[in-house]
Amino acid sequence: MPTSTARQPKMRQTMPVRLNAAEETLIAQLKAIGANAEAERITVAGLPTRRVESYHYTDLKMLLKAIPPQAAAANEASAPALRVAGAYQLMIANGVIQSASTAPAGVIVGKAEGGVLSTRDDVLVHLNGAFAKESLTLTLESSVDPVIQIDRRAEGAAAHVTDSVKVFVADNASAVIIETFSGSDAAHVGNHGTYMALGKNAVVTHITVDLSARAATHFASNEYHLADGAKLRTLVINAGAGLSRTQLFPRYEGAGAHGDITGLNLVSDGQHADITMDALHAVPGTTSQPLFKSIARGHGKAVVQGKLVVARDAQKTDAKFMHQGLMLSDEAEILSKPELEIYADDVVCGHGSTCGKLDEDSMFYLMSRGIPKEEAETMLVRGFLEELVDPIEDEALAEALHGIIDGWLLGGK
Repeated sequence: MPTSTARQPKMRQTMPVRLNAAEETLIAQLKAIGANAEAERITVAGLPTRRVESYHYTDLKMLLKAIPPQAAAANEASAPALRVAGAYQLMIANGVIQSASTAPAGVIVGKAEGGVLSTRDDVLVHLNGAFAKESLTLTLESSVDPVIQIDRRAEGAAAHVTDSVKVFVADNASAVIIETFSGSDAAHVGNHGTYMALGKNAVVTHITVDLSARAATHFASNEYHLADGAKLRTLVINAGAGLSRTQLFPRYEGAGAHGDITGLNLVSDGQHADITMDALHAVPGTTSQPLFKSIARGHGKAVVQGKLVVARDAQKTDAKFMHQGLMLSDEAEILSKPELEIYADDVVCGHGSTCGKLDEDSMFYLMSRGIPKEEAETMLVRGFLEELVDPIEDEALAEALHGIIDGWLLGGK
């Protein structure tokens, strides 16, 4: 029987991933807790590199050099890096929920096993789900008067800390929630998850502030689900860790849902801060106004990625993304990547990105009236950031946020 002489296609061989020290430690830690599927995922794919589109500017394989041991129980938690006057205080230290005072009316505080409630195919989300032993749960049955502050801390020697918060907001309820991330000066690696479900016509302001030590690495993934008429305002401030990445996943699932998704990177020498948003407008008649700002000085590097996805049935969507960068030195680097993915045909969507230095004419105007150069710079930077903080109605909270920004500005003088 004659044999075919046709050239057979070559089988494409997958090259094994060369694992670095951080990946090997992650795999060992995952296997130690029985999370074999996640261990296999890291073994096969490794941590994301710049070849993964959503991590193009934050190459975890290159940037994440080591993973410290899993966190032990914190014997004693230090004072919060930021305390909002009059707020109801909750604390998670080294992944363990601490005892709290009596909750205000309308708030039920509880615990649940495991990490974030998410089906997102993202390595940080997967790792949070594998490592988080318990989640702090908040059920808001009615509008809450005091600000709710959740202090998420990494204490003691360098540790790999994972924790999770789940918030369920009833129909017509309103709340202001601030999460702060801080701890000792050690080289912690924190991976934090927050899941928030807003009922019909719920109104929530959610603020997250990274005040970790410069030696630390800070990862946070926040997922939001908005029902009919729900209103969400977020403000992310990355101002602490040497390496930080905050991921925002808003899902507009009810007609009339609206999101003001905002964030701020404040970076100095040696810092790399990333805010990445992936928003889905799933139904008709939803709106959003994502606005992000970055300020970089020295050799600091700031990244903002914003993706707006409009589903096929999501007609009458109105969504506009904007990122504005301000470089205070010639060595600073600010990277921006807006994306639109639109499957509906009756929408108003757009994106924009600007980056530059302080306006020379404005500087000249202020200095010509006797204002010293450094003070003039500070005034202009504050003006640049006003529209992020001004919508915060609680005076004590707004004052605390202004204090963080002013502290960062003064730190560079």
